[in-house]
Amino acid sequence: MFELLGIPPQVLMGQLLLGLINGSFYAVLSLGLAVIFGLLNIINFAHGALYMASAFVAWMLLNYLGIGYWPALILAPLIVGAFGIVLERTMLSRLYQLDHLYGLLLTFGLALIIQGLLHNFYGVSGLPYQIPSQLAGGQNLGFMFLPNYRAWVVVASVVVCFGTWFIIEKTRLGAYLRAATENPALVSAFGINVPLLIMLTYGFGVALAGFAGVLAAPIYSVNPNMGADLIIVVFAVVVIGGMGSIMGAIVTGYMLGVVEGLTRVFYPEGSAVVIFVIMAIVLLIKPEGLFGRTA
Repeated sequence: MFELLGIPPQVLMGQLLLGLINGSFYAVLSLGLAVIFGLLNIINFAHGALYMASAFVAWMLLNYLGIGYWPALILAPLIVGAFGIVLERTMLSRLYQLDHLYGLLLTFGLALIIQGLLHNFYGVSGLPYQIPSQLAGGQNLGFMFLPNYRAWVVVASVVVCFGTWFIIEKTRLGAYLRAATENPALVSAFGINVPLLIMLTYGFGVALAGFAGVLAAPIYSVNPNMGADLIIVVFAVVVIGGMGSIMGAIVTGYMLGVVEGLTRVFYPEGSAVVIFVIMAIVLLIKPEGLFGRTA
């Protein structure tokens, strides 16, 4: 195959794949943030810590109970989502009428507590999590080697992201959710339990982070810092896509992952900041984000 600007195709495609995988995590995590902010108006800074906690739950299920990857892919998000529901009922529900800053400070404190507890018990060296045997190995595409597990991550994230978008934007349940956030009194008058709807929505947004955490466990070592390393980038993705925009979070997540991968090829020094440069440009030109609606 031909070289592009002197870059071997193996290197270019390898970084594109890496960017697409990172974009898959950006998309799922920013989708969870967008669901929580767009429907509940909560800036959930604990999102990265809950993503990390889910990876630890998957590791614990495997090493303490012998429960493998496939059941953990369902159980860990459910466990973390249930924990999120407890947080919403006991703490966050008291802040809905207050300024966004209170929710941000509370969730930031929760993130530090979760990270500190797991750091205390497991250290920071990182714990390995085995790739399931069904997804071991890879495919030789001629110009590059495609690991099966990484292809699975991309496919799973696409299915979850667009499935979530469809539920929220195209179904009756999604219509109830949107209506409950805009006019809860009217929705309650129709006999719909609005507090239950809000509670389950927060739990679902947290479960999305949990799903991403299990997907990440075999790729990255399971460690208490894995969420902190990612959450700032994910917040930038949400801002670029438009705060609360479901489709914006999905499309921007994948797009910025690919842009980050290409930057590693053509200008490696800028790969760590390219997303934040794009965020600054977008905020200057279109402050509501690429997919956001003006107030």
